[in-house]
Amino acid sequence: MSNLSSDLLHDIDTISKIDVIPSILKVLCHSTGMGFSAVSRVTEDKWIACAVEDRINFGLEAGGELVIATTICNEIRDSRQPVVFNQASKHSIYQHHHTPKHYGIESYVSVPIITRAGAFSEPYVRLIPTLRL
Repeated sequence: MSNLSSDLLHDIDTISKIDVIPSILKVLCHSTGMGFSAVSRVTEDKWIACAVEDRINFGLEAGGELVIATTICNEIRDSRQPVVFNQASKHSIYQHHHTPKHYGIESYVSVPIITRAGAFSEPYVRLIPTLRL
């Protein structure tokens, strides 16, 4: 985490102080059957995990980073629309998308958080439960 900006470190720290976040991530995994959920901080050039529930040994911890170009969040940042699919392998768009292939995911939910004023600007977080094949 030492290579992260002070803003990103602050966001990780802020999320870690919200006591209910670990419970929410556990409930998401339990209720959806998915093996990984996270609150992340997404910028134009970074995807940083702020809190993680990892039941599949994906290997990402708070402060861990994914290459932004390999994520669907990179596209969601521009569209501001949730992305939900249950079977990437049978989905008209996501069966050919690079992210499910790269990470081996079959099911995915990502919901952008928009401010009260309707802004989608930094800082923001995403809640992303995923299931690996």
